[in-house]
Amino acid sequence: MITTDILIIGAGPTGLFAVFEAGLLKMKCHIIDALPQPGGQLAELYPKKPIFDIPGYPSVNAGELIDNLMEQIKQFQPGFTLGETAVSYTKVDDEWFEVITNKGTVHRAKAIAIAGGLGTFEPRKPTMENIADYEEKGLEYFVKEPEHFRNKKVVIAGGGDSALDWSIFLSNVASEVTLIHRRNEFRGALDSVEKVQDLKNQGKIKLITPAEVTAIKGDGKVEAITVAVDGQDPYDIETDFFIPLFGLTPKLGEIGNWGLNIEKNAIVVNNALDYQTNIDGIYAIGDINTYPGKLKLILCGFHEATLMCQSVYNRLNPGKKFVLKYTTVSGVDGFDGSRKEAEKAVVKKID
Repeated sequence: MITTDILIIGAGPTGLFAVFEAGLLKMKCHIIDALPQPGGQLAELYPKKPIFDIPGYPSVNAGELIDNLMEQIKQFQPGFTLGETAVSYTKVDDEWFEVITNKGTVHRAKAIAIAGGLGTFEPRKPTMENIADYEEKGLEYFVKEPEHFRNKKVVIAGGGDSALDWSIFLSNVASEVTLIHRRNEFRGALDSVEKVQDLKNQGKIKLITPAEVTAIKGDGKVEAITVAVDGQDPYDIETDFFIPLFGLTPKLGEIGNWGLNIEKNAIVVNNALDYQTNIDGIYAIGDINTYPGKLKLILCGFHEATLMCQSVYNRLNPGKKFVLKYTTVSGVDGFDGSRKEAEKAVVKKID
């Protein structure tokens, strides 16, 4: 059983920043996320796309922002349950919540912060017969462990950043990488498109466009795919893995059955105080919540995470007064024994 002060559901930027704010208040956090890595849609959908409205950054790539947040919270040693979704919760007693994931992992926490962005991300699946028969048997919607594809034949379908980036990465891992897209043009970062072009010229990536994968074949596992190229008869390509990367569909998922007040697929919160839901001790921060005047911006999620952590501190420490100080004055003490503080002022007489 995993025990923590705050259980955060969602490892996007808002959930990650909440770890930092909680750490300043000496509260431990554990994060659950359905994706195989932290970062939410920033890491999964557009890691190389620039973001222009983060204070202090005229421009920062989405992936770089996630890397910086992970570095910022490292000193507070958060735990992660990745590749799993929160399914059910119960109130154990006056102090503890218990949350169980779809894979049976049990978490106990004194407060829950739902920071699931637009909800649980589910992969957009190709429309093919018997596709479920091949899932996790050579049909993969995420690249969870790149070494799993070492010296194997891999077919990737898609035309966005994820398809481009994983084709580039796996070209140095797999024995053969084939990238299939229904158009000749790709909607991805320019440097990624150019890199794929270079790897195609070197013979390290096979590129088939405009084309679509129309069927999967194999006895109990993926052994080949059928590809239809414009103006040609369909033909089969032998492969060990088929990875369709067509983006993600956000859904509220099982959390929608927790008895929370829901309005237009978003969780209603009290924005006048601390972004708490109608269930005492459960909060919702970031794009997943709604209230009058709500703006779905990352910087708004950071603000909501900060106030949520202050509320949880008061909940966990009733009657204990906490004096908030600027980190430039108080410094930052990590749970790992590290300390970050400003250089001491020099006291020196001027003659």
